[in-house]
Amino acid sequence: MTSEKDYTDAFSPRSIISLVTLIVFIGILIWLSFNVHIPEPAVLREMIQGYGWAGWLVFIGITALIAITPIPVTIPALVAGSLYGVIAGSLFSFTGILIGSWIGYWLARFTGQNLTFKLLGRHGPTVKKYLSNAGFLAMCTARLMPGLPYWPVNYGAGALGVSQSAFLSATFIASIPGQVSLVALGAFAVNQSLFNGIVLVTAWITVFVSTWISYRYWRKMRNRSE
Repeated sequence: MTSEKDYTDAFSPRSIISLVTLIVFIGILIWLSFNVHIPEPAVLREMIQGYGWAGWLVFIGITALIAITPIPVTIPALVAGSLYGVIAGSLFSFTGILIGSWIGYWLARFTGQNLTFKLLGRHGPTVKKYLSNAGFLAMCTARLMPGLPYWPVNYGAGALGVSQSAFLSATFIASIPGQVSLVALGAFAVNQSLFNGIVLVTAWITVFVSTWISYRYWRKMRNRSE
């Protein structure tokens, strides 16, 4: 009886869709890994400038694509600062990150937990630790944790069933300090103005302080639940 049920579940429409999604997803990641290489900042700047007024749209699209993959989002953020300055650069970089993170979240929702965590590899245990039964603050903590890239958090949140409202709100708020700090660094590299320096220092202080506060609060709530 159990084996018949397992056989039926294995060939249910949901299982088939999850398997097909995983195969397509793995294929996309493999293709991106071998065919999409982030150029040096100077080359990326020149490429984006070549699109004229539409360059900012191209930049957002590139950033969103990178946020879906294991490729670090550091270089596009630095380029945004050097091209558009702190304010516009932060807006464009943040928009691309938010779009890419949201796409990754839904890819994992369609793929399912077991298959997604096979893709996460060494990041899987850390993501499970922070995002199992996660709410807004736990999502903020995961997003702010040093050394934990964007993509496993996106996929882990989707696979573990974190609510879309908690995911989007935490991503929106927790991503701002990190993105602004990187964009400000790129802006300061080409223009060492007082404004850029103040934003750079303030943003990095905010990153460290918000990470510390969020992590302490998460540990406190975690200990209470145990």
